[in-house]
Amino acid sequence: MREAKNSLGVIFFPAFDWCISPTHPEREERLLYTQDQLKEEGLFDIEGIVEHKPGVATREDVERAHFCFPEVEAVATRSHMVAAGGTKTAADLVMTGRAQKAFALVRPPGHHAMKVVHGSRGFCNINIEAIMIEHLREHYGKKRIAIVDTDCHHGDGSQDIYWHDPDVLFISLHQDGRTLYPGTGFPQECGGPKALGRTINIPLPPGTGDEGYMMAMQRVVMPILKDFKPEVIINSAGQDNHFTDPITNMNLTAQGYAHLTDLLQADIAVLEGGYSIQGALPYVNLGICLSMAGLDYSGVREPGFDAVKHGQRPQIGEYLAKLCDALPEIYFNPPKLEHMASGGKIEGDWFVRHKDIYYDTDGISEAQTESLYLCDSCRGLLKIVSRTTKNPDCLGVEIPLGACPACRERGLALYEEAQAKGAYRYTQLINRVDRQYLRHGF
Repeated sequence: MREAKNSLGVIFFPAFDWCISPTHPEREERLLYTQDQLKEEGLFDIEGIVEHKPGVATREDVERAHFCFPEVEAVATRSHMVAAGGTKTAADLVMTGRAQKAFALVRPPGHHAMKVVHGSRGFCNINIEAIMIEHLREHYGKKRIAIVDTDCHHGDGSQDIYWHDPDVLFISLHQDGRTLYPGTGFPQECGGPKALGRTINIPLPPGTGDEGYMMAMQRVVMPILKDFKPEVIINSAGQDNHFTDPITNMNLTAQGYAHLTDLLQADIAVLEGGYSIQGALPYVNLGICLSMAGLDYSGVREPGFDAVKHGQRPQIGEYLAKLCDALPEIYFNPPKLEHMASGGKIEGDWFVRHKDIYYDTDGISEAQTESLYLCDSCRGLLKIVSRTTKNPDCLGVEIPLGACPACRERGLALYEEAQAKGAYRYTQLINRVDRQYLRHGF
């Protein structure tokens, strides 16, 4: 009987009762063939690989990470809460030593869900990785965490949530935003004033294959991770950069995914995108599981690969070599605040940026003003004013982990003043210092 070198917990939640529409890429069948493939290959007959059922996230779990307007229940279904609960289960398995590694094979996905949530965008309602990270911090005291997002689409939601957090390193390898939704994820997007260089974007040209991904991993991702020294590494393991995916333009293979997984050595992987239901997901997920378990994955082969048709063009390698030479400087020598390209500016004691966000799935337009108090003693108080075509006049106030007493008092005063004046239809307070999560609406 085979035995895993690394014990692996696989949390499986296919959400067969939830979809956006019967023909939508993010639909019930996404994990049907994966489930069959893992069982046919005898994955769970290997000693040390165990399937686990997901838990269910609570409102408080979501409110550690998000401002949800008008409330959590209005933006997240039961399936979303179970998917988020699956990531918590993965974290608990690893943190308690019941598994050395864990893979949350869950849907719906979440990495396009930003700090503020009014609905669904990019197939995502709540950010399941962020909910897991804040669970890790709240219950296990983990502080320094790295997210490596390998989904083909830029993880703009995860980037937004941790834009101001110097203790979370966010690295995204994705198809260039000039050619794919959400149109973001460029190198100059490198973090807020308190976290410059903690966001690293690696935009890859269409047609990038295994060798291009390995170049980016070896020359950019791994040196930065080595210097950052995270306590936990999380892989947002989207699989829509496979050569068979119907909505993207990349050429990664199941072998490439497994090799990438082997190199990264993430503690926890979380499924994000991937819409080639038969041609990619069963093989890629098997390769990832074997790789995380420390087993031989060389026999994993998907049908249909054509080295000529799907091979990476030489020009792509040349372009990526130059990109990989430049990108580490963003982390090791981040730009000065005055050279930031985030569209923000200093207004008195606050750093302020304005954002226009479109919820493509729900057709909601949002105008948002985000303000960070530039505190000399802590990460700083966060204030967000949000107005949408659905929810007018919303205020979110976050007192972050490790906030100094002055920022704590300032945040409580802002929330109480907003309620007293009735200036906003909905207000929400995230108080991580006192574990206090409040909301008010009328």
